[in-house]
Amino acid sequence: MGEAKRRGTFEQRLKALWDEFGVRPMTTERYNAFVAWTRLPTASFIGTELEFFSTEHENLIGVIIMDNTDRDFGFVTLGRDEKGRYRAIDGLHSLTRTDARHQLFANLKSHTESGETVFPQGDADADNAGIDLFTPVAAEAKLHPHFKLLKDGDQWIPARAVMTEMMRHFVDSDGNFVEQFQTTAFDSRIWELYLYASLLEMGLYVERPDPAPDFQVSIGRQKVFIEAVTVGPTANSASPEAKDAPLLRTPDEIKELLKGKMPIKFGSALYSKLNRKSPYWEIESVKGRPLVLAVADFHEPQSMTWTSPALMQYLYGVSHDFSRGTDGELIISALKVETFVFEGKQIPAGFFLLPKAENVSAVLFTASGTLSKFSRMGRLAGFGLTEHQVLRMGVRHKHDPSSALPEPFFHEVTQGLVTETWAEGLSMFHNPKALHPVEPDMFPGIAHHWFEDGKILSVIPKMHPYSSFTWHLLPKNEHDAPLAEVQ
Repeated sequence: MGEAKRRGTFEQRLKALWDEFGVRPMTTERYNAFVAWTRLPTASFIGTELEFFSTEHENLIGVIIMDNTDRDFGFVTLGRDEKGRYRAIDGLHSLTRTDARHQLFANLKSHTESGETVFPQGDADADNAGIDLFTPVAAEAKLHPHFKLLKDGDQWIPARAVMTEMMRHFVDSDGNFVEQFQTTAFDSRIWELYLYASLLEMGLYVERPDPAPDFQVSIGRQKVFIEAVTVGPTANSASPEAKDAPLLRTPDEIKELLKGKMPIKFGSALYSKLNRKSPYWEIESVKGRPLVLAVADFHEPQSMTWTSPALMQYLYGVSHDFSRGTDGELIISALKVETFVFEGKQIPAGFFLLPKAENVSAVLFTASGTLSKFSRMGRLAGFGLTEHQVLRMGVRHKHDPSSALPEPFFHEVTQGLVTETWAEGLSMFHNPKALHPVEPDMFPGIAHHWFEDGKILSVIPKMHPYSSFTWHLLPKNEHDAPLAEVQ
């Protein structure tokens, strides 16, 4: 009894051990912000990561791992290489959990005392990974206003931190990624970075083919190619400025725009990829493999909060009507749509019914692939100013068969209290006429939609937001407008 009192509680003993070896615990979110870009997809089959630690200045990271086969424990120590990427530099296996923890702490202390902060692995000159995203490569007048906000604003420190870590691993297959990100194609490049993070999170091997499409993802013998597509502003429309207030459409405006303008906007972006001069499906590496078009809407500020219904109508050529039976039961009726018309322009409904569309296996979409996603994920990883508050409000799928509408949600993005994934909110719309269908299990944790017997059938995860707004609250400086961002 006296000995137990002298030694203190388990938590006190553990803290004393941390202090003795100069280590600190890490949250899962912070660990992933550093290591998600390094970890091989096969790692989760071999072992389960249980505990995460770092040295005081995070020069070194350690993880306790349980072997999934033998159910014993081990550790891996990771240090930064010449490009700043965390790579495995040490480890042991076949230990008890307590011994693994003690051995890890001793290993971290030993490497710290060596004075080494960079741990070369001999391959820095052999790969093309590693990009400096934030040092301007163009004149100030040519920089995109949102890039300037991201580069300088205190509210975007969390986003910059996450992007900096991921870009240590990113391969610029085109050679112009940074220049376009900073100037003329900020939204498109943000969308590509979002896809990169989400695909890695799903446990896929992610490669950047040269010259196209944008991504090749694989697991085992399965391989899928993905091309990123964005819906841009209408020609001659005014470019958004940093000082602009959020553009909030009325319900009546949205209803009208969903009938014609938005299906045509999605149609224009997707049709251009379908009729590319050099078709993706004729590229030697792509032949015989599924091809997915991943589309995001950036045609006007906040448009992604309301445009998603138009995409489903355009892809399958159907809309839905909701009514109630005499007993209050929800009745969903599929209504065939033939054409979409807006300001004299007319296009046929049903992208998947178009000639050559059988070569597109599915369309991927989310309203979440925006700068605010990076900010929230960075905040959950502990990056940013102490006084920075991030609030999120939106609507998510309501898992109630009698409900025709989504349900609202609201929370403060607080480390340890809420969780969020990169892929949260992603939907894959499968082509019923695809020559090479996508295996849905290859893309876990997202919503999947199919068109069968004249109806759309869906499998939707527990947390599936359709849209949201993110607010940043902190003492404002000249670089911090606007304070409300979509998704």
